[in-house]
Amino acid sequence: MHDSSDTPPATDPDPAGQALDRRVVVLVVSAVGTWAPPGRSPEAWRLALAEDTYEVLASLDRVDVAVAVVGGEESSVAEVSALTWPGTPVYSVGPTRPVLDALSGAGPAAAAVAVSYDAPDLPGLLIGKLFRALSTADLAVCPSEDGGQVAIGVNLPVASWVVAAEPTFDTSLSELEQLKPRRHAVAIGPGWHRMRSPGDLARLDPGLEGWDATRAILRGA
Repeated sequence: MHDSSDTPPATDPDPAGQALDRRVVVLVVSAVGTWAPPGRSPEAWRLALAEDTYEVLASLDRVDVAVAVVGGEESSVAEVSALTWPGTPVYSVGPTRPVLDALSGAGPAAAAVAVSYDAPDLPGLLIGKLFRALSTADLAVCPSEDGGQVAIGVNLPVASWVVAAEPTFDTSLSELEQLKPRRHAVAIGPGWHRMRSPGDLARLDPGLEGWDATRAILRGA
């Protein structure tokens, strides 16, 4: 996908003592495609969505990016890894606690945000808003228009009530509101959309830059 000449200069990992300054964004990718627009391959569609969402996250400033493949075998991890910049950690997590396991797999940090792979045109600004909200909240979310979540952010170590809640991208805001132990424990940022059904395609704005892989699939390339 990228030539080595385009790769940003490598940097040394943060020392353990600097973990409190580290912020991590983890792209959470399904190991298999579940649907696709008519006439398109679910696998090609899944990888196009993942590639575009990854590119959004990789362009963010002052964050480290990792990718977690849910339920993926070695081959699934390898095909997703091929979409990323060299040096991006790509690892497999189980389906039971995909979000929390994805976040814990990214290593020590002050805060981390998990992002669903099916938001190819997600504005990076919305992820920045989640990190800012985590200055006072245990958990910050970017709601999806279908009732779930596009992104879930947590402070690390994860608060005990969040561990018990085991939030996923299908967890509703009402569930989180019922579980939170205090008024400001959950911060709700601006919402966005995910590509989970043919009806969601109408939410993509052809006038916006980005989401090139998704655009190519829709054009039949």
